[in-house]
Amino acid sequence: MAGSHLNLMKLSVGSESVETMAEWQRRRAKQLKGGLYYHATRMWPKREADILAGGSIYWVIQGMMQARQRILELREVRGDDGVRRCGIVLDPKVVRVEPVRKRPFQGWRYLSPADAPADLSGSRVSELPLPPELARILAEIGVR
Repeated sequence: MAGSHLNLMKLSVGSESVETMAEWQRRRAKQLKGGLYYHATRMWPKREADILAGGSIYWVIQGMMQARQRILELREVRGDDGVRRCGIVLDPKVVRVEPVRKRPFQGWRYLSPADAPADLSGSRVSELPLPPELARILAEIGVR
């Protein structure tokens, strides 16, 4: 599948909802040069070209894949400890996706377009989100 885009999947540790994650990113972006939020990770994706060909990062929040953001750039960042990390620069627009249950994992994982959940349709985006436990139960029985 060379030449097509590839996505990443990542836990949003500490986020209670899509809204709390997005708000944290907005606050953090104001503190960064260029005003764009990036997520720093130790490992640099080996399939960088495929990711930058239109990939997104899919966020797992409270055990459910719930949102995605386009990946704009991978840039080298160094923390106060001097260690080289990959800064995954993200589009500020957060897109809700059909919720899918995911078990906890460490780091990030590649996610093929075929395995990525669909974006919520325009009419569903404005709906109030389901409580996480109800969304989890519905996803487990295949109701979205």
